Amino acid sequence: MDTRVCRLHAPHDIRIETLPLDGPAPGEVLVAVGAGGICGSDLHYYHDGGFGPVRVREPIVLGHEAAGTVIALGAGVSGLTEGQMVALNPSQPCGTCLYCQQGMFNHCLEMRFRGSAMRVPHEQGLFRDRIAIGAAQCVPVGPGISLGQAACSEPLAVCLHARRIAGDLTGKTVLVTGAGPIGALCAAVATEGGAAEVVVTDLQDVPLEVALQMGASRIVNIARDPAALEAYAADKGRFDVVFECSAAAPAIAQAIATLRPRGIFVQVGVAGETPVPLNLIVGKEIQVRGTHRFHPEFAEAVAAISSGRIDVRPMISASFPLEDAEAAFEAAGDRTRAVKVHLSFEAS
Repeated sequence: MDTRVCRLHAPHDIRIETLPLDGPAPGEVLVAVGAGGICGSDLHYYHDGGFGPVRVREPIVLGHEAAGTVIALGAGVSGLTEGQMVALNPSQPCGTCLYCQQGMFNHCLEMRFRGSAMRVPHEQGLFRDRIAIGAAQCVPVGPGISLGQAACSEPLAVCLHARRIAGDLTGKTVLVTGAGPIGALCAAVATEGGAAEVVVTDLQDVPLEVALQMGASRIVNIARDPAALEAYAADKGRFDVVFECSAAAPAIAQAIATLRPRGIFVQVGVAGETPVPLNLIVGKEIQVRGTHRFHPEFAEAVAAISSGRIDVRPMISASFPLEDAEAAFEAAGDRTRAVKVHLSFEAS
């Protein structure tokens, strides 16, 4: 049996290839992948060959946001059935290292994360029409939900974990900087978590309109109206919580300027070395909290999408067939017209 894959060989050198497929082995299921979301890290690999110290050193099948249909069960698998729609969890901690023993599975020292070039050999990803994968990585999706919606479970899990890091948002005033997929989903989870006001900023109108549909109470195009947040900076700041999703130095500085004393600053976006206003952080006793991936939140994300508590449909801008992967990556990187772009797969 073979599988078609979307494999990156070098920046802008993405190829649709056929690879042999074994399995499913005991404990695994064979899944026909139906939809896969192009993430910011996929775009960094495609355009730049990596990000920070993480570089593509060998051909890598991209993708860590995917959902599909179970088509065969390996020996010993229970709890799943053929024909069942599932979201694929790309995160597989070892379960035995120092941090796994402490319940911090997202900090696993031997983490296997699909579509990641962090390790060599690289961990091959989910952009393929069939995959044999551990049954434990497959979370059943509720009825009436498309595979495209289910494929948004991974980025939603990231945002649910960020919300957990921030703490109770009930009645809070929240700022989200950056209205890409993660920013839009942070707006959604903040609103769903009881925030009284959720303001989202960005430089482009298209993602801001999506954020508004996803639950933002106010959107601000900072490029067009750079003074729009000045009122929030009065009296040492008004925002209780910031989800910083852009990793851009100007956005970070403005967020800290508008955060109230002892406010909570959650850094969600990642980049290289970025300057931060330390004096303001110290002077206002800002609590700076990082957030990294997820663990229990993946199943929570699938449940939230399946129940309709979080509607991810507004953020899905387009879907391209696997053969048009290059066009899909170009569209995904154009923030003037897209938020989340999917690849669609049909098993041959």
